[in-house]
Amino acid sequence: MKLETIPQWRRGWRLQWEPTQDCFVLLYPEGMVKLNETAGAILNQIDGERSVSSIIKNLEALYPEAGALEGDVLEFLSEAQQNGWLAKEA
Repeated sequence: MKLETIPQWRRGWRLQWEPTQDCFVLLYPEGMVKLNETAGAILNQIDGERSVSSIIKNLEALYPEAGALEGDVLEFLSEAQQNGWLAKEA
C-alpha cells in the first residue's frame, strides 16, 4: 500500500463500535471480526477521503508517545487489504 492511497472498505464491510465487546468490530455479511485497540484506532481513520499519509499523521498526533508509525500502519493496512477487509487498489 502506498502513502497516497485512499483506503476504502470492501463492499459489504463496515467498522462499528460494539459496546458489549468494548471494542471496534468489522462487520461483514458472514460475520464479525473483533479488533484489538490498535487495529480499531487505525481502521477508525478510514473514511474514504483520507490518504494513508493523512491517516498516519492523524495517528501520530493522537498518540505522540508511540513515535513514528509509518512502517507499522503501512504493514497493517497492507495485511488488512490482503485479508479482504479493504478494497483492492485501482
